[in-house]
Amino acid sequence: MYTTHEIRLEEHRKWFSGASVNPEIDLLIFEREEKPQGFVNLTRTRCNLVADWGFYLAPDAKKGTGRELGISALNFAFEQLGLHKVCGQALGFNERSIAFHQRLGFLQEGCFRDQHYDGERFHDVVCFGLLKSEWQAQSKD
Repeated sequence: MYTTHEIRLEEHRKWFSGASVNPEIDLLIFEREEKPQGFVNLTRTRCNLVADWGFYLAPDAKKGTGRELGISALNFAFEQLGLHKVCGQALGFNERSIAFHQRLGFLQEGCFRDQHYDGERFHDVVCFGLLKSEWQAQSKD
């Protein structure tokens, strides 16, 4: 979300070659009808039970795909990986991403004011967190 330049194939390859062998990173492709519709990464940097997530949808993904991707990724994070917490960030102007996190049950835990400079102006970074117990409680509803 912080990259503003076009990412060239070589830059993708370099990132993937490092991320794909790092045991603290899970790279997930979300498929619908055997077609890739999105990507999720879960990165454990603070401890093995807390991860940051990032996600992207295919440009042609149908309405509702993001919610399915989010639910699948969070189920994987809490059930398969046994995480205690998933953290997310959104740029302050990205109302869709902020609302997406909130719909999935994330709570806003803070805001880093003027944290990101895009080359023209500074932007806030909104921080979110979702605990396994919160995910389990809302999944029962």
